Amino acid sequence: MSDFQEWARHVAGLTEQTLAELLPPAGSNPQRLHDAMRYSTLGGGKRVRPMLAFAAGLVTNADIERVKIVSSAVEMIHAYSLIHDDLPCMDDDVLRRGRPTCHIEFDEATALLAGDALQALAFELVSTHKLADLADVQLEMLQLFIRACGSHGMAGGQAIDLANVGLAQSITLPELEFMHMQKTGALIRAAVMLGARCGKGSGTNDATNGVTNSGKDVEPETLASLDRYAKCIGLAFQVVDDVLDCESNTEKLGKTVGKDQNANKPTYVSLMGLNPAKQFANELLNDALGALKNFDQRADRLRQLAEFIVRREH
Repeated sequence: MSDFQEWARHVAGLTEQTLAELLPPAGSNPQRLHDAMRYSTLGGGKRVRPMLAFAAGLVTNADIERVKIVSSAVEMIHAYSLIHDDLPCMDDDVLRRGRPTCHIEFDEATALLAGDALQALAFELVSTHKLADLADVQLEMLQLFIRACGSHGMAGGQAIDLANVGLAQSITLPELEFMHMQKTGALIRAAVMLGARCGKGSGTNDATNGVTNSGKDVEPETLASLDRYAKCIGLAFQVVDDVLDCESNTEKLGKTVGKDQNANKPTYVSLMGLNPAKQFANELLNDALGALKNFDQRADRLRQLAEFIVRREH
């Protein structure tokens, strides 16, 4: 499939099918909790994180069955974060992906538990399925995933975000970048790195320093380049989100626009201005593409995804 849109639809469909199989069945006990988990995870979203996992897996010739597991686990964490983000004690929103948020459709207690259960299920998937040939590699994958979700990742970034409500002008750009590298960037980085580590190295023998790579793990230089790409595109994703919050509308985005501005929360637009924020997103795009310069056509989906993330309109 040479067409990016066709490939993106294929990945989205595969992700939907896999999630539907891995989530607790609809109507099973406890029914309300399981229904809330499925409601918040299925039937919506751009599936950017699964696309990143699959695209990174192409670079390392990853087994698609392994990538299906890690991409679904990442998407479950993303869904849980959105459920909790929308709660009255957080951002207090009523619309997500064009329909009522989980706590509006069900209730606050069920939404809280649905997020908790999705997080637990995601960790269960990564810890119980064979995702790498080497046990220590899979352990590293699990550790990376856990860290991306905790106080040094997504949860920590959200805590910093909440602490700065009403203080839009009191935070510096480096502080804002640190916040979003955790809140948004950590899970995007996890998607890329987990997808890549489902693959294998090329099995090289370096006679200069006597290092032999059996091919069972991806080369460190490959992982370093993919990590740089992921960090750039993760930050670019948030910068574009801030721009769209100013320029788009609720119908197109599927969520309430202007909430950050109304709450006087720090954004790249509030600190830099609209046009400089757009320019910054383009600079991050160029940096992300630069990180892939040593890869062949197997990285083309990552290149296309970088363009999609920065050029998107919703």
